[in-house]
Parts: sequence; structure tokens; C-alpha cells
Amino acid sequence: MIIARTYSYAMPHFADHLMKIARIFAHRVELPLVEGTYRWNNGNSVSVFDSTLVGVETDTGLIGYGEVCPLGPCYLPAYADGVRCGLRELAPHLIGADPLELTKLNVLMDSSLNGHPYVKSAVDIACWDLLGKACDLPVCTLMGGRYGDSVRLYRAITQLPPDEMASNVAKYSSEGYTRFQLKVGGDPDTDIERIHAARSVIAPSDRLVADANTGWTQHEAQRVVNAVRDLDVYIEQPCLSYEQCLAVRRNTTLPFALDENIDSLAMLMRANRDLAMDIVNIKISKFGGLTKAKQARDLCVSLGIAMTIEDSWGGDVTTAAIAHLAHSTPEEFRFTSTDFNSYNTVCNATGAPKRENGFMKASEAPGLGITPIVDAIGPVVWEVSASSQASTNGRHGTDTPPIPNPHINSVTHTV
Repeated sequence: MIIARTYSYAMPHFADHLMKIARIFAHRVELPLVEGTYRWNNGNSVSVFDSTLVGVETDTGLIGYGEVCPLGPCYLPAYADGVRCGLRELAPHLIGADPLELTKLNVLMDSSLNGHPYVKSAVDIACWDLLGKACDLPVCTLMGGRYGDSVRLYRAITQLPPDEMASNVAKYSSEGYTRFQLKVGGDPDTDIERIHAARSVIAPSDRLVADANTGWTQHEAQRVVNAVRDLDVYIEQPCLSYEQCLAVRRNTTLPFALDENIDSLAMLMRANRDLAMDIVNIKISKFGGLTKAKQARDLCVSLGIAMTIEDSWGGDVTTAAIAHLAHSTPEEFRFTSTDFNSYNTVCNATGAPKRENGFMKASEAPGLGITPIVDAIGPVVWEVSASSQASTNGRHGTDTPPIPNPHINSVTHTV
């Protein structure tokens, strides 16, 4: 097994040197599933996830890594090829920037590419990995400190007939999970059966979340919540729009979670003002990386809102990033998290968290604590680096770094 180079130095090595981004590159990694296929609302499914592993290399030789993996093209406004196409537009603007100045870097990314937070996510994660390696500290420490010994995990239960879903819940319960996210959002009558069947096979202290992923219309959602009102179950993101979800929320006493609608601090504040949820799902790539996900996390802590901390999908690098954000969250606000690397048949990095009896831990090694496996991630499919002749970026009068004329690898330019 060949391990990718990362280099790790303590901060004094860089004390007299302003670190610069010299190269950004991407690998395309396929992630087949242990269960074969992952199914959620209204017939959506994925059998092999298309993940992008991004490396950010500095002029010191230090490399940080991040990963982003959309849940297919039909979930959020994101798709796998879009990550790599977006990097072609974004990455040249970042050459010459200091990767350790994370707020400035995010401002630069937002001014260089409007929207598309999922494109920026892996770059931001890679720069947190760099920061940790440069400081010789785990990302968890840099994000505020470690709370508790480990992070409680949930298991997503792929959408199947009710008896098969209940059987899978029982199976994962025997492996130590105590949180279960049931994929509903299809026919409401069948979904009612799914919820009853799953609740019947777990302990009274276990938590069951019926996650429709926007799959119900408002009247369907209302039928379901009325039919399961006597069960101990959470309802997550029943409808497509925020207003529809809020209407359902106001007509049920069941605990309520929002996910897809909460994609910014502004929406988080609005939902808090409207008392629209008891739990919020913080997905790293939905916000644009660890920097902005941490902002949302810290706001939730200040507002007293519990969170599920995760991402849309991913492998070992994504799981490591989730673990660091979750483990640095006060336990009383940490509803649950997830270990995507245990869903996949492919390991793409060493050092990633491994599930132990329904829990995982963030690494105590510098940065994310991971090292990509060369054999697993395959060749570089795209890269950009500085040329010998630099030019300004056209933003005169600002303190953003000049953008060198990038050299884009002509062989691996395709996405």
C-alpha cells in the first residue's frame, strides 16, 4: 500500500515564512457501497458514489487534503462533475494565497466564484488540514477543543420495504448504534408502516429519525405525522420548501429536524426565530467547508440548538473532517454524527476514524490525521500550479494576493 506524501512540521519551521498555495490538484475516487445501493425518497438511489479528493500544496512542500462527495445529482444543488468543473474556475484564483488565513481565503473564494459552496468545501477542508499540520495540532483542537471521549453515530437505513428496513435497524442496533435515520419520503402509507416497524425493534432509549429528504407534499407529511404521533420518533425535512416544513412543524408535537433548507447563517437565524426545528443538520459541504460549518455550529451553540454534524457523503477524508467538527462541539448540542467510511467498500486514506460500538473519535494527530492511499485515490485528474511569470488579478486597491498566470496540466485537465 502506497501512502501519499503529506509532510508535517511544527510551527517554528514556518515562523519566518509566509506560506503560499503553490498547487491545487484533484483525484476522482469511486466509492462502492457495502450494501450495494443506497436509496432515499421517491426512487432516488446511488450504487457507486463519485468523490473528489482535493490536495492543496504550499511552497514549503506541505500538503493538506479535503474531500467532497455529493449525494448524486438529485439531492442538493451539487453534482460530482460540478466539483471538478468548479475547481477549474476557482483554483487559479487561489494560487499565491496564504492557506492558513482561512477567513481571508473564504472571502477570496466567494469573490472568485459566486455560490457553489460544495466546490469550495474540499479546498477549505484541505487548508484546515494544512493549518493543523503547520501548528502540529489536530483540527479538533484548533476548532475549539475536544468534548467527551467520543462522538455518537447514527446509521442511515436505506429505503426498502418496511420489514427489510426493520431488519436492518435491528442488525445495526446489534453493532452498537443507538441512533437511526430511516429513509422515508415515498408513499405515505408505506412510510407509516416503515416507521412503526423500525420503532418496534429498538430500545426505548434509542432515537429514531424519519427523514423524508423533502420527499412528501405538505398534506402527505401531515398524514404521516398524525399517524405516528404516539411514537417516539423525530421528523426530519418532510417537505421541499421551508414554508411547507414550518406548516407541518406547527401541526405536530413530534420533535422536528431541518436539513436541506438550512444552508446559510441567515436561514439558520430565520428558522430559530420561527421556532421551526428542535434539531438542525449541519452538512459541511452544504455550507462550503469547515470554516463556515464551524460558524453555523458556533451559532447553534449560542442559540442552544442541537445538531447532527455530517456531510452529504464521502470516504475517509470526509469522515475525518466530520469527526473533528463534531468532537469539538459541546456534547449537549451534539445530537449525532455519522461515519461514512463504514458505508463504503473502499478505504481512501489511513488514519481516519473507525467506528467502535456506535461511536467514533477524532484523530489526535496533526491536521485531520489522515494520509491518502495512492493506490486507492488513483491518478491526479486535474491540477493547477503557479507559472514562472505572475500577473495581478485585476482587483486593484484590495489586499487580496495577486493571481499568477496558472499552469493547468494539459494532460489531466479533463474532468
